[in-house]
Amino acid sequence: MVFSEIDRKLLERCLARKPRGWEDFVDRFLALFYHVVDHTAALRDIPLTPADRDDICAEILLRLIENDFAILRRFRGQASLATYLAVVGRRIAVKLLKQRIPQPQRLMGDQSQVVEESQFVTDLGSRDEVEELLKHLPETEARAMRLFYLEGKRYGEIARELGVAENSVGPILSRARETLRKQIKMREGTPERIPG
Repeated sequence: MVFSEIDRKLLERCLARKPRGWEDFVDRFLALFYHVVDHTAALRDIPLTPADRDDICAEILLRLIENDFAILRRFRGQASLATYLAVVGRRIAVKLLKQRIPQPQRLMGDQSQVVEESQFVTDLGSRDEVEELLKHLPETEARAMRLFYLEGKRYGEIARELGVAENSVGPILSRARETLRKQIKMREGTPERIPG
């Protein structure tokens, strides 16, 4: 999907703090955030009350306006605004949901994976930026990363799709994260070549 003209104008109004800009933005995307929160919680078997859902969606909106709409200003328009917001909303929801998991449950199964691994995606950027980074990985590792981080699949589901043992999914993701960390460090630490 592409960045539509309607969304472009809506985002411009919001960032310029035009009258009703933020309100119209919320009206357009609030249902998307509710869907993202419900889906993310369901994938992780975390029960939510309507009040929980409202709290998480409110926190997502608060994060969007922090630091003069910093998250929204990072949007580059290379995909649809809804896609970008869904990825952002999912990351925030995962972090907030893990805080709601009772401590004993955090130590069991997929929940411990969520706690450790959800930290990794926070600074990777938009879905397009993630996809660009995944090109540096072997196919199996890239597929595992897409399934876990972009599609929210559990280890058991990833194992079935990749045709591997479930206990090998964690090491696959761990290797992939290490490779991506090195790529990010190289990208950030290498000065641009000066022509001539």
